[in-house]
Amino acid sequence: MPTGAPPRPRRRRPHGKPALFGALFVVPAALYVAIFQLGPVLYGLVLSFTRYSPLSRSGPEFVGLDNYRSLYGDPEFGRAMLITGRYVLQVLPITVVIALGLALLSNRAFRGVGLFRTAMYVPHVVSLTAVSMIWLWIYSDDGVINQILDLLGMAGQRWLSTEDAALNAASAMRVWKALGSNMVLLLAGLQTVPKDLYEAARVDGANAWQQFRAVTLPGLRPMLTYVIAMDIIYLAQGFTEIFVLTQGGPYGSTTTVNFLIYTEAFQYNQMGSASAMAFVLFAFIAGLSIVAIRVGQGRRL
Repeated sequence: MPTGAPPRPRRRRPHGKPALFGALFVVPAALYVAIFQLGPVLYGLVLSFTRYSPLSRSGPEFVGLDNYRSLYGDPEFGRAMLITGRYVLQVLPITVVIALGLALLSNRAFRGVGLFRTAMYVPHVVSLTAVSMIWLWIYSDDGVINQILDLLGMAGQRWLSTEDAALNAASAMRVWKALGSNMVLLLAGLQTVPKDLYEAARVDGANAWQQFRAVTLPGLRPMLTYVIAMDIIYLAQGFTEIFVLTQGGPYGSTTTVNFLIYTEAFQYNQMGSASAMAFVLFAFIAGLSIVAIRVGQGRRL
């Protein structure tokens, strides 16, 4: 009988039918993404190099980079970019800080913590349009805020009709809207931090602030980075709240880039320049998101 190494077991090839069934499940989703998401993006990119109005019978006219060049010197677009940046910067830090405080509070065991978490998350579930309509009434001349000021003997304000207050009013509403989702995400991050690290820190004599700085924040960094990046993406695309509350006014003081894209495309029927604005906004959002992610990961810019 010959001696030697035992023969290797034959490798089974995967059965063809399960792979085919798996592909059949993937194909509808892939087609949906390609047709309804990737397709419009590519078409918009093509339109950004054209001059096109749906009212024209001639169809898109290729103009190269003219739409992008015109945006460079357009004061209205420049102002909209500044307003969008201001909107992001004044909503994002407040939202993240308050949401982190609420997450730390709801991470403790106390009576009614489940109800507290649910109540904080409810605004996220309600559509942004419905929330904006509610806050439109709250900010009205006879709304809740002015009624409270009247009871306190103070004069009411025209929150959405003055240039100085309108963007701040929209920002306050957006802070309230974003708190619940951010709190839940940060709470999930807090619950992944090992308890042993806190016990070791207490043994070493660390107080509550030192534990937060040395244990909580490093353990929460990945989720905190995600929350900041996603907030940047959503806030920089602000449109619904602006459309419902102020219509971009007064005097353009709340006209974000997304609202300007809407007016350019659907009021002035200039699809080419509107598409160019959309891709400049995309580059702006991508740049801010990359900076946030690199800073969150402790990398150099």
